[in-house]
Amino acid sequence: MLNTGGGHGRQVSRMRGIAVDGTDAKLLLALIRDPRATVLSLAQQVGLSRNTVQSRLGRFDDQGVLASFERRIEPAALGYPLTAFITVTVIQQRLDEVATALAAIAEVLEVFGVSGAADLLVRVAARDADDLYRIAGTILAIAGVERTETALVMRPLVAYRCAPLLRRLLPAPGAPPRGPGPADVLD
Repeated sequence: MLNTGGGHGRQVSRMRGIAVDGTDAKLLLALIRDPRATVLSLAQQVGLSRNTVQSRLGRFDDQGVLASFERRIEPAALGYPLTAFITVTVIQQRLDEVATALAAIAEVLEVFGVSGAADLLVRVAARDADDLYRIAGTILAIAGVERTETALVMRPLVAYRCAPLLRRLLPAPGAPPRGPGPADVLD
């Protein structure tokens, strides 16, 4: 976890120096197929001992490889069927204050610092168009926010996924297993 500064104690996960090898990839792909699988079942699927699987799962938790269960909850099931992305331009000296204020808005699902014309990309959930209008106005009213633009998600085209990246770590049939190379380690 990384303290983003500003004295407000907000913590943001930062994956640095974590390497996932081909065996880890097999285990993670098995978890994607069956997130409720037991350790014994996973061990049988990937051809490892139960203790090895348990150890790797513990390492995944310790190193932040696995995201929180919260990411699996669909806001639509909670009565928030609309998703929108709001780009936010901020006064740079007030970035930490703006981030703290955004974190206090329940409908704000994620906030990313981005390069380009805007400074932040904010993913929000809303009950309907009027609710989205209210949320966008709340964000625009935050001290330090200069401008916002809102884009309503009409429909998702590619859902969040990591399986294709994990499959890249698997050895080709008949090839020896490979560990992560320099490009595979997140620095």
